[in-house]
Amino acid sequence: MAMPHNFVATLVANPLNPSVTDEVIAAAAKAIGHETERSVLARGIAADLIFSGDAKVADHAIRAMLKGSEIDVIVQPLAHRRKRLFLADMDSTMIGQECIDELADFVGLKAEVSEITERAMRGEIAFEPALRERVSLLKNLPVGVVDEIIRERITLTPGGRALVQTIRANGGYTCLVSGGFTLFTGPIASKIGFHEHRSNLLLIEAERLTGEVAEPILGKEAKLATLKELRDRLGLQKHDTLAAGDGANDLAMLEEAGLGVAFHAKPAVAAAAHARVEHADLSALLYAQGYREEEVLGVD
Repeated sequence: MAMPHNFVATLVANPLNPSVTDEVIAAAAKAIGHETERSVLARGIAADLIFSGDAKVADHAIRAMLKGSEIDVIVQPLAHRRKRLFLADMDSTMIGQECIDELADFVGLKAEVSEITERAMRGEIAFEPALRERVSLLKNLPVGVVDEIIRERITLTPGGRALVQTIRANGGYTCLVSGGFTLFTGPIASKIGFHEHRSNLLLIEAERLTGEVAEPILGKEAKLATLKELRDRLGLQKHDTLAAGDGANDLAMLEEAGLGVAFHAKPAVAAAAHARVEHADLSALLYAQGYREEEVLGVD
């Protein structure tokens, strides 16, 4: 009797570079070395290869075949791929910027603050003290600059609204969880369509930043705790959860999720996560769940 097909490899390209051709799909199927069931999810953009066998071997074989191409591959168990809880980092994940770096630009310290941010996101220095150090440099900055930054400097990552809207339309719960600040996560979560947001509170006096952040700081452990809390509150299993992020403070959350996706992430994060997306936009997280192009809502 034939073994059931129990894994799926999803090939995904950036919609701006639709390179998942029939030839690529056939070559990937051949690389797996097992009988596969093929399904095109979005012409040129995403396709599934369903197979049985060793998932890690298949993953390595497909990556070797795709080397040099701008196509991502996500290999996972076929069962439970459709998720019911989605947690996402904000900075450099759901948006293209690091908000604290943009704030620092208003006091002429973007270069210094960006360097600390980069080191913290790579995991070279601890997140919490690095955040306190950066926030202290923002003392006396008028809080009104936040609206200007959101309006003029912040860009939503392509595919993000479609991702959140589609998950919500299919009964899923969504939470933006950030080591950044409520001044940003509130408006941005609303703009994208998240159910809720959690982040750090900048202290303010007389409409200016005091240079301090409320304790305890929401970092790596708090992101993990949020995933567990929401999962328990909603009565879900680990396999029902999806998380995405790019920095070292996202790793615990990514590892605890049923599918943890390193999105355009720092090398150490990409190496440790279940899956990584390096070329595609955030719609890749829908195709990884088996959604088809016609099911995707609110295309960005």
